[in-house]
Amino acid sequence: MNRKPTFFRRMLATLCCLALILSLSGCMGTNESNDADKADVPEIPERLSRNADGVPVLKVYNTASETVEEMDLESYIMGVVAGEMKNTWPIEALKAQAILARTFTMKFLTTKTSGYEGADISTDVQEAQAYDADAINDRIREAVNETRGIVMVADGDFTQAWFHAHSGGKTELPTKALDYSEDPPYLKIVESPESDQAPEEVQNWTASFSLEQVRQACADAGVSVDAIENFEIAEYGESGRAVTFLVNGQSEVSAPTFRLQIGASELKSTLIRSIEIHGDEITFTGSGFGHGVGMSQWGAHQMADEGKTAEEIVLYYYSGVDLVELW
Repeated sequence: MNRKPTFFRRMLATLCCLALILSLSGCMGTNESNDADKADVPEIPERLSRNADGVPVLKVYNTASETVEEMDLESYIMGVVAGEMKNTWPIEALKAQAILARTFTMKFLTTKTSGYEGADISTDVQEAQAYDADAINDRIREAVNETRGIVMVADGDFTQAWFHAHSGGKTELPTKALDYSEDPPYLKIVESPESDQAPEEVQNWTASFSLEQVRQACADAGVSVDAIENFEIAEYGESGRAVTFLVNGQSEVSAPTFRLQIGASELKSTLIRSIEIHGDEITFTGSGFGHGVGMSQWGAHQMADEGKTAEEIVLYYYSGVDLVELW
């Protein structure tokens, strides 16, 4: 009469042991995975001190005051987000911008040196990112605080964190739109759902220059000609952007470089639909604003309006990356 209960007690004990072994095995696997994940996170430069909350402290050259100011990195990011996006924009778009701004900053701190003595980075848009401390409001603070310490990484390194105002409907690769040396594997060309709230002069624009301005811009871009007789697109990227221009039917000039030399605020993008010469003037017609690489800000605006999260927005424009928390 006692054999049957004994048998079942033994079976129950055996099953409990197996469950314990599997449980321990599972825990070990999780720990090993976490260790591997930690190993892929880039190191924060040792030269940077930390505040009481563990946030790196930066020496920032402020071009407005012409002084080096000490501030924690999260405070700096608030000023950057306020400078790069309107502080009334959807919170998830602001959060996506904060992640990219923080990633850009960490990439700069680990690979570059500020041109301003005694500074880690500056508010000079030619060196780093836009900055507007006066535009920081509660929405900006919320966006930065809710993404505190989060950056984008790939293969154990901080990624390039390119962004622009308006893609004109489709993004481009950096080799085509920025004269960059190579296309990182985490960047892709995507259809970008630009918001119809973007100003018309950003969605579609015309820009006119004198032929002498164009000739000088070509010279500054490395192509010297006596006069501009003909100017057309020689090569297109997959997005439809001009990669090179053909000058007078024989000399090619980089479209991204030409845009910077002629004025990137006037020739708003290289997504050009037509080029016409009339008398002493040349007129470009195009779409979008900015180089077109990485995240479109007006695209982020639209995606946020559609209910997408900051993470979904970033991972739409960048693939094969991880969003990790550094502090």
